[in-house]
Amino acid sequence: MRGVREDRAAPVAPFQGSLFGMGEAAVPGPLAHELRRVELSGGAWLEVRPGWLSGADTLFGRLLRAVPWQAERRHMYERVVDTPRLLRFYEAGETLPDPALEVARDALNERYQPMLGEPLTTAGLCLYRDGRDSVAWHGDTIGRGRTRDTVVAIVSLGTPRALLLRPRGGGGSLRHDLGHGDLLVMGGSCQRTWEHTVPKAAAVTGPRISVQFRPRGVR
Repeated sequence: MRGVREDRAAPVAPFQGSLFGMGEAAVPGPLAHELRRVELSGGAWLEVRPGWLSGADTLFGRLLRAVPWQAERRHMYERVVDTPRLLRFYEAGETLPDPALEVARDALNERYQPMLGEPLTTAGLCLYRDGRDSVAWHGDTIGRGRTRDTVVAIVSLGTPRALLLRPRGGGGSLRHDLGHGDLLVMGGSCQRTWEHTVPKAAAVTGPRISVQFRPRGVR
């Protein structure tokens, strides 16, 4: 069982911006010439673009204030607990909380819609308030991601955090430290054949917002 409650007043650790993250948020030029492709096993792949979103720290501050953050609750060990992060999911057709996200989504669709045959239409936002917030190993397999290749594009804002990936069922992991406008795209069979996590981090004190763009029907 899952539920959500609005949690605007949740405490957030202080955020230290980067020199290149200030200024108005904007998407730079075409992605195709800047992406680094990583081929994984089982038909999965990643594409990575550090610092893709300029003015990312300015956008982080706007989203922190504008998004109606919610705490997800779920049953665990015979009691209901809050998951250790805050969330807000924007369905297809729902107005995003900042125009810069619409610009980012349009730029991603220029590259990925032709290979997918459909656009990225939804946006899931996660707020990691400090190093104690996290998400366990998982794949986005609610809906069509369980049976079909898909794309999940993550734009990371705020303090860098580690995102780890490993083959489903266990094995060695890959690490990407994402923050300050970095882009990581998981494609192919990645949601079915690999898992990813943002682990707790004792040394991290600043907050991070993860923006995940997905096609309709993929969670």
